[in-house]
Amino acid sequence: MADESKASKQKAAPQGGKAPQGGKPAPGGKPRGGKGGAAAAPAAAPVATRARVTGDVPPRLRDRFRTAVIPALMKERGYTNPFQVPRLEKIVINMGVGEGKENPKILDFATADLQTITGQKPVITRAKKSIANFKLRENVPIGCKVTLRGARMYEFLDRLVNIALPRVRDFKGVAPKAFDGRGNYALGLKEQVIFPEIVYDKVDKVRGMDVVMVTSARTDEEAKALLTHLGVPFRES
Repeated sequence: MADESKASKQKAAPQGGKAPQGGKPAPGGKPRGGKGGAAAAPAAAPVATRARVTGDVPPRLRDRFRTAVIPALMKERGYTNPFQVPRLEKIVINMGVGEGKENPKILDFATADLQTITGQKPVITRAKKSIANFKLRENVPIGCKVTLRGARMYEFLDRLVNIALPRVRDFKGVAPKAFDGRGNYALGLKEQVIFPEIVYDKVDKVRGMDVVMVTSARTDEEAKALLTHLGVPFRES
């Protein structure tokens, strides 16, 4: 019996100098972060840096809005606070590609053109319901769109107003009545080649697009005054 008790004690003893849980480390063993020694510091996780939206030069149209447009609208409209001045919240560019339901490669060309124009990856838009007359099924890709905010929004509007629209043939200004009654303006473009980023020789087909300017204005009159100060050339009707 005595030999069996000694054998059981030898089996229960820790092997390799490891300390039992809740006790002191055995001789020759390494401490595990208790009072006997300091624990090794965990490696710091790498900090993810967000990609820069623009370069070192800020958008000139945004600087113009802050320095010139806001004081002008406050004086013209009688605002008492700069935060009462309506602002441009976002610009949505939509390109419909009806042929995409039959040939997905055509949709790739349209997506590439829209990404080149805006500098942002487009989102594929899909049909919400099936329409038999148009041979359209639900969830079929039929277009692409991009939503621009912040610096990219002002840069796109600057290029649209000062470079793209003057390249339209017989351009006399945009329609002044294309507001939706809530301060948002919709503009239709027939060709994507008016943007200088598009190389005409590499275009597979001329496509149009819709440009929707969403503002914080409550009325169409306030939105028109804001867009006029930002440089949108409205046609005199």
